[in-house]
Amino acid sequence: MAVDPEHASVNGRKRPQRPQTTHREVADELRARIRSGALRAGQRMPTQAQLADEFGVERGVVRQALRILQSEQLLTNVSKGAPAKVAADPARALIGPAAPPLPTTVALGPRIAAAFAAEHVEIHAVCLTSISLNLALGEPLREIHAGRLKPAKVDVRILLPSEDIALAFPVPVDGRRGDDTVHQRWLAQRNAQGQVLRHNLLALRATHGIDVRVSFRALPFTPPVKLYLLNGVEALFAYYTLERREAQIDHEKLEMYDAEGVRSMLFAFEQGAGLRDTTFVEQSLLWFNALWETISSELELTS
Repeated sequence: MAVDPEHASVNGRKRPQRPQTTHREVADELRARIRSGALRAGQRMPTQAQLADEFGVERGVVRQALRILQSEQLLTNVSKGAPAKVAADPARALIGPAAPPLPTTVALGPRIAAAFAAEHVEIHAVCLTSISLNLALGEPLREIHAGRLKPAKVDVRILLPSEDIALAFPVPVDGRRGDDTVHQRWLAQRNAQGQVLRHNLLALRATHGIDVRVSFRALPFTPPVKLYLLNGVEALFAYYTLERREAQIDHEKLEMYDAEGVRSMLFAFEQGAGLRDTTFVEQSLLWFNALWETISSELELTS
């Protein structure tokens, strides 16, 4: 019997197998296909056997992935029998008040795109670097350049930590050092992301005649959460969850405590979706405006 060289034994030991694709990775790929339109609303999915063969996994892994998408209201008719179907309105499943908490990379983009359908777009954000917001703006900017969206006015206000404070995170595990390499790395990311965001939005003035204003202010503390307020009617909230990880900075490996904001689970609150949601949106707007008008300071995104 032929032996797969990938798993052939060496000196009596089996070579390590490739890491198995997880059900969450399968769900992420299928979700991306639904969002992109590759899998259309109402379309039948491939069979579980076909998906298992495509991803090189057991059918049980596929079933787990499909159940995740069903819980997110992206699929219907998930069972062991007939193939599942894409929901009739998958976009609404990601942005409606009944949408489940989802990772920021999944949830923020559709909500930002929906906000840009308004005549006057207002986006207020409290975050650590604005990486997630930059990624989420890609889709509405493409829609504007394609002529499918044309807001008349765009106002963006962003609160970021000041460069002059001792950040709570990211920080080296062994404590702050004289050169403060980790802080400088964060500062470079904060400034670069802010400059890209401002450039991409202000370019809409020249290319499409849209009235655009982008403002940044600096906070005297490290925000433990991220918050996005869209058109005064929606609040998206996520915790920054710290973890210990290793990063290579200037050819040196450093252990640090940091948060991956793009993976943070985003909770959605929408005005008019009930007393709890409405009150959360109103109080979030009051909180943001109070920070903007009181203890925040001017912020320069220097290179």
